[in-house]
Amino acid sequence: MALVRWEPVSLNRLLNNTFFDSPTAGNRANGVRRWIPAMDLVETDDHFVLKADLPGLNEGDVTIEVEDKVLAVSGERKAEHEDKREGYYRVERSFGSFRRTLTLPDGVDPEAVSATFDKGVLEVRIPKPEQRKPRRVAIQVGDNAAAIEGSDSEN
Repeated sequence: MALVRWEPVSLNRLLNNTFFDSPTAGNRANGVRRWIPAMDLVETDDHFVLKADLPGLNEGDVTIEVEDKVLAVSGERKAEHEDKREGYYRVERSFGSFRRTLTLPDGVDPEAVSATFDKGVLEVRIPKPEQRKPRRVAIQVGDNAAAIEGSDSEN
C-alpha cells in the first residue's frame, strides 16, 4: 500500500542546494526563499506517524489540512537576519515557507488525524483504515425464523 507521494524536487533547486556555496543560493529559487524541513514517516500496527523537525516554529506557525485523501503540512520560518548592514556575511540556516503533501490510503478518516507539537518536532498521527471484515450472517432455524419473519411483517 503506497502511502506517501512527496512533492517533486525541481532540478534547479537540487542543483542550487548542491553546487552553489553562497549565503543564499541554497535558499533561493527564482528570488523566493525556500525551506524544506526534514520529515520521517513510520508505520506502526495501527497508525502512520509523520514527524517533522521544525526548529524555531511553534504550533501557530504550522497548518495541517486533509482534503481529498491528501494531507498537507505547511508553514513558514521567518528570516532572523534581513539587514545586511549588520555585518552578516554568511547565513546557512534555511528559512522561508514550505508545503509538504502526502497521499493517504483509501478509507482514512480525516476526523481521526491528530497532531502534537513539542520542542520543535511536529508529530501527526494518521490512523490506518480498518480492514473490511466479512460480516457473518446468522442462519435462523425452524420456529425462530418464522418468529423473526412474523415480527418484520407486523411493523
